Amino acid sequence: MEDVDDDERGSAGGGFAARLRQETAEAHGAAESAPFMAELLSGQLAPEALTTFLAQVHQLYAVLEPAVDALRHDAVVALFADDDLRRLPAVSADLQAHLGAGWREHLVPLPATEAYAARLRQVAAWPAGLVAHHYLRYLGDLSGGQVVRRLLARAYGWPEEQLRSWDFPAVPSPKRYRDRYRAALDAAPWDEAERDRVVEEARRGYRLNEELFADLGRQLPAWRR
Repeated sequence: MEDVDDDERGSAGGGFAARLRQETAEAHGAAESAPFMAELLSGQLAPEALTTFLAQVHQLYAVLEPAVDALRHDAVVALFADDDLRRLPAVSADLQAHLGAGWREHLVPLPATEAYAARLRQVAAWPAGLVAHHYLRYLGDLSGGQVVRRLLARAYGWPEEQLRSWDFPAVPSPKRYRDRYRAALDAAPWDEAERDRVVEEARRGYRLNEELFADLGRQLPAWRR
């Protein structure tokens, strides 16, 4: 999920990216306040908590990334369809590192994952809606992912090579990349009605993410060490 850091606090202006951030803040905050990630990052959970989480994320990117590829011909989607952001290979590598060759057997969707993936399929032919979900997932990992990776490595003693899901080796400056991403959002040729729809779709995405964390949270008693 997207963290708020100092350089981003200063970037709030009158563009659409700032509006999108401001008008999804409440939904974003609700998703981020779920206890699952707090307990995971503090080292309180068994390793199965991480692999279950990554298995859910894998199933989301398995829908999102092919959908983005299919719409690369769209002028707006093309602004965001950057292979340097691609997460599916990294998530797959992490799952294999933690679970071994049979890791695909663990790709069992939780109910919230099924609902989230279904929504991604529904918006796959709507370029602006696809961008809304792309923004939620990738800009979030670029903002907070490096911290997540360090905390997991510290809490569980895992080498960072087993936590590639939050590593963007082809993005040397996440801040500059985020700035360019937000500039592309500002430049997207959407009218006000379409921008309203994008904001609402991003809110919906955060709610779906909140529901996923809630599903994961129901398993916390079994994972606590």
